[in-house]
Amino acid sequence: MEKKEPYATQEEFNKRVARYCDVPPIELGSGLKGHIVSAEKLTVNFITAAPNSSAPIHHHEAEQIIIVTDGAVDVILDGKLYHLEKDDTLIIPSNVEHGAYISDRGCRITEVYSPPRQDLVAKLKAVKASS
Repeated sequence: MEKKEPYATQEEFNKRVARYCDVPPIELGSGLKGHIVSAEKLTVNFITAAPNSSAPIHHHEAEQIIIVTDGAVDVILDGKLYHLEKDDTLIIPSNVEHGAYISDRGCRITEVYSPPRQDLVAKLKAVKASS
């Protein structure tokens, strides 16, 4: 198939494309760092979790999808453990308590939230303002 559409201008590209590794990392907890990209109706968080770290039990209004892209994690969801490995995806409903135990291998996770996690967006704004 031949490309017939013009490439976006640099201005258009900059408006729509974010390289998440260039987004300032947010400290999410001991051993947990996230790179947050947010739009009008969703937030994506690219997390790197150190071996044997953990995320405390919490809940939020947003629905959440967790995608494990490397390593392993045991997610606590509504009082039960779900062991997730690379390429596993878990859906967390709105306002359900959850947390996580990271394996001794550590892990990389992509989280998707809808509606946007305003607390994460606020942390990103604060980090950007201080740099």
